[in-house]
Amino acid sequence: MAVREAAAGPSRAGRDEEAALLFERAHHRHDPRWLLPAPPRLCLACVLELLPEPGVSLVRKKHVLSCFRDVLVRHASLVMQLVAQDQRVCVHFMSMLFGLLCNVDDGSMAELCIEVLIQLTTQLKLEQTVRCLLDECHKELCNTPSMRGSLATLTLLGKLVDAIPALADELAVEHCDMTEHLLRGLVYPNEGVQASVCYLYGKLYSSPRAAEVLSGHFREKLCPLFLSTLDGAQTKELQINCLGLLRQLLKYDLFVSMIMNKSALAESSDGGEGPPGETSLPLVLKKLLLSRDEILQVASAHCITAVLVHSPAKHAPAFIHADIPEFLFEHLSSSSEVLIWSSYNCLMLLAEEPLFFSKCHTVYGIESVVRSLQGSLRMNNTELHKQGVLLFAEILTRQPEEIKLFTSSAMCRDAGRALQEAVSSPVLEVATEAVKAACAFLRKDHQSAPPVQYRELRALLEVVLNRCADFSRTPPSRRSLGHACSRDVEKAILRRGKFLLSTLEGFRNACRLAVEFQNDPSAQENPFTAPSAEKEDTLEAFSEFLLSACDSFCIPMVMRHLEQATHPPLMEVFLSILHSLFFIVPHMKEKFSKKLAASSFIRLTLELKARFCSGLSHSALNQVCSSFLCCLCINLLSALEKTEPLSQEELSAVSEVLQHGLPQISSRSPESLAFLSDCQYVEGSARQRQYCILLLFYLAYLHEDRFVSEADLFVAVQSFLLSLQDQGEHPPLLVFRASIYLLAVCQDKDNALDEAVVSAIRKFLEGIPDLHLIYTHHPLLLRFFLSYPELMSRFGHRVLELWFSWEDSSCEELDDSPSAGQPTLPASLAALFHILRSSPSILLILLDLIYSSPVDVARKVLIVLRTFLRRNEDVQVGGLIRGHFLLILQHLLVEHGASPSEASGNLPLLLSLLSLVQLRNESGQELDSVAMKLLHQVSKLCGECSPTDTDILQPSFNFLYWSLHQTTPGSQRRAAAVLLSSTSLIELLEKMLALTWAEEGSPRTTVLCSAWLLTASFSAQQHSGSLQVHQTLSVELDQVLKALSFPKKKAALLSAAILRFLRTALQQSFSSALVTLVPSGVRPSPAAEDTVLAPLGTSQVLSLVIGLQNLLVQKDPLLSHACVGCLEALLDYLHARNPDMALHVASQPWNRFLLFTLLDAGENSFLRPEILRLMTLFVRFQSSSILSHEEVGLVLQGAALADLSALSNSTLQALRGFLLQVQGMGLPADCSVAQTLQASLEGLSTRAASTQPPLQDMLCLGGVAVSLSHIRG
Repeated sequence: MAVREAAAGPSRAGRDEEAALLFERAHHRHDPRWLLPAPPRLCLACVLELLPEPGVSLVRKKHVLSCFRDVLVRHASLVMQLVAQDQRVCVHFMSMLFGLLCNVDDGSMAELCIEVLIQLTTQLKLEQTVRCLLDECHKELCNTPSMRGSLATLTLLGKLVDAIPALADELAVEHCDMTEHLLRGLVYPNEGVQASVCYLYGKLYSSPRAAEVLSGHFREKLCPLFLSTLDGAQTKELQINCLGLLRQLLKYDLFVSMIMNKSALAESSDGGEGPPGETSLPLVLKKLLLSRDEILQVASAHCITAVLVHSPAKHAPAFIHADIPEFLFEHLSSSSEVLIWSSYNCLMLLAEEPLFFSKCHTVYGIESVVRSLQGSLRMNNTELHKQGVLLFAEILTRQPEEIKLFTSSAMCRDAGRALQEAVSSPVLEVATEAVKAACAFLRKDHQSAPPVQYRELRALLEVVLNRCADFSRTPPSRRSLGHACSRDVEKAILRRGKFLLSTLEGFRNACRLAVEFQNDPSAQENPFTAPSAEKEDTLEAFSEFLLSACDSFCIPMVMRHLEQATHPPLMEVFLSILHSLFFIVPHMKEKFSKKLAASSFIRLTLELKARFCSGLSHSALNQVCSSFLCCLCINLLSALEKTEPLSQEELSAVSEVLQHGLPQISSRSPESLAFLSDCQYVEGSARQRQYCILLLFYLAYLHEDRFVSEADLFVAVQSFLLSLQDQGEHPPLLVFRASIYLLAVCQDKDNALDEAVVSAIRKFLEGIPDLHLIYTHHPLLLRFFLSYPELMSRFGHRVLELWFSWEDSSCEELDDSPSAGQPTLPASLAALFHILRSSPSILLILLDLIYSSPVDVARKVLIVLRTFLRRNEDVQVGGLIRGHFLLILQHLLVEHGASPSEASGNLPLLLSLLSLVQLRNESGQELDSVAMKLLHQVSKLCGECSPTDTDILQPSFNFLYWSLHQTTPGSQRRAAAVLLSSTSLIELLEKMLALTWAEEGSPRTTVLCSAWLLTASFSAQQHSGSLQVHQTLSVELDQVLKALSFPKKKAALLSAAILRFLRTALQQSFSSALVTLVPSGVRPSPAAEDTVLAPLGTSQVLSLVIGLQNLLVQKDPLLSHACVGCLEALLDYLHARNPDMALHVASQPWNRFLLFTLLDAGENSFLRPEILRLMTLFVRFQSSSILSHEEVGLVLQGAALADLSALSNSTLQALRGFLLQVQGMGLPADCSVAQTLQASLEGLSTRAASTQPPLQDMLCLGGVAVSLSHIRG
């Protein structure tokens, strides 16, 4: 039973619910079509009869109406089909519901009625039903004695107009008297009624037409009542509806003016000047801002914004006087994003009024703005970020300079950091506005709170520059095709350009800041920085950062952007930055200017002027371009390299020319060249422009920016110079210097100047006090002057002197390097060498320079000539140089014969060159008359010198020595006869030889070497040729032997020279007619065995042998040759007088130790020529104790196995002598050694027949002329 009841429960409940929806008394009479097929099973006829029935409870009526509302929502089409079948039913239904609404006191029932009426009206869309309902509402309002009873009607009308906005116009036009009832509602002491009236008014004034119709009503009646109602509203419903109405009214400028005028009257009434009882809108909104309700605060802010958008200048003062900004700033600390955004908008509009700043509201609120911006940037609301940055930028931009915005450096620092965060935003719009704000932030009055935060400013600029660099590197999207793609790319380029422009404007402001702070001592550095701390917070460090940042960021970004587009405003800002940097970092302006010029900035600026500044267009850009170019040119001219610096007067004159001429230049390069080539009469201002153009080309070419054709410029400069000559004008020195330089660098090899131009140039040059005033150091300029005989003959000497005075290339390393593997010449020297090869006569000018120029210049000339002669052996200029040198030398001896050392400090350099020229002569050539005259003059010059004149004597001795040893035997005898006839030379040699062992006053070792070698050469030539001796020279033999026994340190060459002298004396058996070897002081009578050795004694012989052995141990190749040669001559001398003594000397045990010491130099060391000669000597004197027969055989076997093709001629010659000596002595005895000897001899014969280039015999060792064959013998 219980189960059956439970199962029947739901069905019974459903039946009961359906029964509640049906009106049982009348339902059986209703047509079934009024019953809805879908649940709930509602009968519309029952609804029509049940709702007005007084006997039905309110609860049931509410339930039925609620179900009907649900059916309207769920099954609107079904209901509308039923209701719309008969329009009378619709009207009846609406009237019934409206009657129910007017008579019911229950609020929820009234709301249901209103909701169902609105749904029916909007769903039916029948004009008659709408009119019927409006008429009913109108009647109700007119007939109701109390406005409290009209609350439901007013609510219905408000919601009906909200649902059907077109009803607003109908109400305003056809039911205009209804507004009187609405006014009664506003003054009715019930805020519910007032709220409904305000709601309805808001819907009416939302329609522009209705607002126009009701404008008079508002002006005459509604405005004061409404403001009063808004001011006195206590409930939130009334406050919100009033603000809603206000928002609708504030859409119209007319109503705004009315309201604000009433507000102005109210404010004046507070001051006792206006009518009492008026309400001020700013004060009302201020009260709402002070409320703690966020909705009211936001609505109030929106209303303020709505007023201000019409005319900030007209209406903002009222709000500012009401201290509205103060409370808006306070709301920035709210956590509500909507309230913050609304406050931002209000403040943005208020900031357009100067009173906003003069009343110091920004000073009060800037801290709130900064903190709000920092907080909002941590939110995800992009619009909030953007609006906050916009407000901050507006305040920074409009803040008057006389009112300091930031009262402390800490606040300024926080502001800078907030801007850094904003600039770093990934949202481009936010970053763009932040960059603009940073631009405004970089003002002196914003940064003047001590101490200036230079480190923070630098950090802000770095963030801005990095953000711009990242954005400029972002590639544009390429997803779209065709024209759309092109438009997208153009838009992207435009966006980048705008962002870059904002960045550059900020950077320019930073540069202005640095310039302004230069005159402010308190802004130079942070006074609170510790003395030991790094000086980062200084103006100097900040200025250097600006220069570095411009070089690293600004210039590359602008150059990349220029590849895509050119915007005059951007370039104007950019060039103004470059211009200001010249003054910000003055100690770097010249270096910076050179870098800009080398990066084609002269060309870039001229192209900008030509493209945008023709006529009167872009006058600001033209002025910036001209100022930048003028400053750039002056900086470059102040730092000209390798030319005479300009005086301050010249720079001032050039600056004046540039300042007047540059703004008038706006032509392209071809047009500028044509203007420069103008052959007609040129007036003064036009001539100044020509000067400017020429100087620009000059500076551009100096820095390798050749943006005009060289050939065209070459022709244009020629025409310019001819025009000057024709008009009898003399150009400024700088202009003429530029002209000469451009002609030199633009001249093609096959394109020479016209004779008229050359003549004009010569005339201009002759009018210049000194050539250095227009000289620019460049190889092409040198070639230019030396290419035209008319210029070379007149100015070649001075030009070459200037060239060498400016030339800083050192050739000492080139001069000392061997001829093989020569290093690459500097470009300047290579150019000069090319000129010298093409015109050897220029060498005579160089020779004059060596004689007449300052020592440092002459030294450079000598080095260059040495290098040239060594590298260009095919150029035969020896006769030319010798002949010219002979004239110089003759002239010198005539003028300074008594003291040649006082004649010229460059004489040693000339003599050094002469010796070099002599060294270049091929051996075996006859000496011509010029050479003989030179020998005579040089020997005469030497005779006039003292031993201390080593600078003259050293190159002179070298020349004499090489002259003796490089010619034929016949010429040697004639040369020796000429030299021996100079008694003064022989006397000088005697004095110098004696100074060899002097403890004090001894000249340099090198000149002593040359003196000994010359004496040995003279003695040998005199002895062999029986030449006449006009003056003998004496040498102390004991001192010679002592010098060999106790040689000076690091004087191997001197020892070799003395050995060469002693060898000559020994070979002549001390019988020379020129040289007399005398004892030192009184000597005892010689012993009997010493008589045959005279002038040597036995002890001297042994001492000499020991000295030679010690010198051989040094293993110096040249010294070893000299020692072996001297030992050979000594043994020959001894063998001729005392053979036993010779054998004794050759067989000394120490000789074996010496030989093995020499052989300990590595594998096959016995094949060195000096060792082979020494072994030959031992074999000759049968010194078997020194070199046994077995050892001789081993030497021969080693020689037979050696690669003879790898041996030098001197080694082969020594080896041949050794083998012949062995063969002559009958050694060795066994057959194998004999065969080895025979094979060696055949190998030597084959080797001798082959061709081998001779080794260089004449050398300069340490400045001493040496003939290897002479020393080796």
